[in-house]
Amino acid sequence: MKEGFRQSMAWLHTWTGLLVCWVLFLVFSAGTATYFRDEITLWMKPELHASAMTPVPVAQATETAIQALQQRAPDASRWFITLPTERAPATRIGWSPKEKEGGGEKKGRRRFKNMLIDPATGAEAAEARETRGGEFLYRLHFDLHYMSPLTARWIVGVCAMFMLVAIISGVITHRRIFQDFFTFRPGKGQRSWLDAHNATAVLALPYHLMITYTGLVTLMFMFMPAASTVAYKGDHDTFSAEVFPSAGKPRKASGEAAPLAPLRPMLEQAEKHWQGQHAGSISITAPNDANATVSITRAAGKNLSHKQPAMQFDGKTGALLSTSGDELIDGGSTHGVMYGLHLARFAGPLLRALFFISGLAGCAMVATGALLWAVKSRQRQAKVLKAGGRIGFGTRLVEALNIGAIAGLPIAYAAYFWGNRLLPVGMAERAEGEITVFFAVWGIAVLLAQLMPNRAMWRIQLGAGAFAFMALPLVNFLTSQAHLGVTLPQGAWALAGFDLTVLLLGAALGYAAWRLGRGQAKAARPAAAAANANANAKTMQEAA
Repeated sequence: MKEGFRQSMAWLHTWTGLLVCWVLFLVFSAGTATYFRDEITLWMKPELHASAMTPVPVAQATETAIQALQQRAPDASRWFITLPTERAPATRIGWSPKEKEGGGEKKGRRRFKNMLIDPATGAEAAEARETRGGEFLYRLHFDLHYMSPLTARWIVGVCAMFMLVAIISGVITHRRIFQDFFTFRPGKGQRSWLDAHNATAVLALPYHLMITYTGLVTLMFMFMPAASTVAYKGDHDTFSAEVFPSAGKPRKASGEAAPLAPLRPMLEQAEKHWQGQHAGSISITAPNDANATVSITRAAGKNLSHKQPAMQFDGKTGALLSTSGDELIDGGSTHGVMYGLHLARFAGPLLRALFFISGLAGCAMVATGALLWAVKSRQRQAKVLKAGGRIGFGTRLVEALNIGAIAGLPIAYAAYFWGNRLLPVGMAERAEGEITVFFAVWGIAVLLAQLMPNRAMWRIQLGAGAFAFMALPLVNFLTSQAHLGVTLPQGAWALAGFDLTVLLLGAALGYAAWRLGRGQAKAARPAAAAANANANAKTMQEAA
């Protein structure tokens, strides 16, 4: 604090950002991609592309799903239906097998089963390749895959706290931050990186604050469990039931067989109650039993809350039993809004695109911050080199990690999509194979960066990422019938949007690689001129 409050905030901003910047870049980039995780999953299942071209009404898809469940699991203890949307055109059905009499099968061992079906015919999409699609990227941004989910969430949560501190201290540090937003001086070295960092930070500052804070809120019960533990004496089920109430309690099966009432009138009543908004999912407890209950949950719509309203009906008579989630009246609802803001499932296509662009600005903010530190460090090291010293291990490590994380990670994302199309469709554990491709390619990029942490490696990896992304539409053309030549004329934006986005990302990476090469050439010309001048002077002296 000897240097003053603002200088102390500058120190805090630098180190809270630098220490976690590589994890934050992974979290930001993967999280940004998941705004379109349904579209990513759809693109990675080309066998379902035909369904995306011919949408099916919700009522028809529901009746088809009920028929499929009656055929496949009439004796199940519970049915689940996730209805199709424009972004996810297939219907997902699932069921929990009924527990055997006498407790011969333990509850924990009952295997939940699910499958995708055609919403029009009910036929199983068995030919759809096994992939985790966009769900992998969603889980990656807070579970980090190769570790315990609890450990990963603690790591991500701590990094998010650092991020929040870095954002606030950055605002305090930059006295003219909003004025500097309109200033960018290219080709000025450290000044240019600082301008880029300021611009990308201020461009989406409200978004950065919102996404960081709400990310911490999603993990609040892990970070601060004491209140609920003390108030409910460790009874987490009661805590969840009271804070996050559902639409009624499912009834136990009576053992008396009874046909399930038609669901179409229930859907119509629910949609009327929700002022025309459609159902998103259906859960049926004790189907084909006199005590059956049908819970219909609204699809994500214009409301901010992650927890959607639900209505429960009597499965035998179709009578309405209860409703929930219509009003925001308590702390649980506030948590739902915070969670909903973070996931942005309420957002339409344009707003999700804005969130996506803001997320990319967050990636750029983290990247330019890391590069700014490296530029400053390189300038200090230049003096050491002139004095006959060597570049420090810390500077070399940061340079290598910057290349591996910032330039290498896009290559890994593109490789994940390439693996989806090139790995054999019938390969065992294929979904895990795609993920292995992602981490293997990223590991190679990081290793190469450690061996040669210089400007040339930046160009190589940025160029490789540009090629890998821009070639994906061609890969899609060769391996699918739903390429840009088909999806654009038919207006299938869920598929066309993916191809167009990767083209733009590839072009941006290619431009960055080109700019690096151009800058290197400019830097080389004065050095070459100076060398020629020295050589000419030496020749003239020898001649004299």
